[in-house]
Amino acid sequence: MNIQPERPLSAITVAGIVYRNHQFLMVEERIANQNKLNQPAGHVEPGESLLSAVQREVLEETRYGFHPESVLGIYHSNPPDGRRILRIAIIGSVEPEPDQAPLDTGIIAVHWLTHQTITARQSEMRSPFVTQCIHDYLRGQRFDLALLHSITGAT
Repeated sequence: MNIQPERPLSAITVAGIVYRNHQFLMVEERIANQNKLNQPAGHVEPGESLLSAVQREVLEETRYGFHPESVLGIYHSNPPDGRRILRIAIIGSVEPEPDQAPLDTGIIAVHWLTHQTITARQSEMRSPFVTQCIHDYLRGQRFDLALLHSITGAT
């Protein structure tokens, strides 16, 4: 085995997976001069729990209040460029209507899209995590929220 110095993860992210009326809640965002589709997602901030991070990200990016219900999965990317990402996808429901505050910087629009529409727009997905999460959701993958533990404020 080739032993290398320990490298920290480049990013720990959370994603909110919301399915209502046969449609997934998605955001359209501008990344590297291209419009991309993603679940509402983002980085866990210092001192923030995983659940509070996903609630904040969904609210900032969609203006819907998010209520976590279960864990969909934990996804890891380890590309050759070294930009490692650990994504925790959390299933939940949202309030019936969004609030009227502005969307987070970089978010162009909020969409409710069917699985068929997402499949047809595959080339617009921000990463392979997006469609993997949808696949896992549709096949019924679910884990208890008790799987997640966050220790905040400790060193």
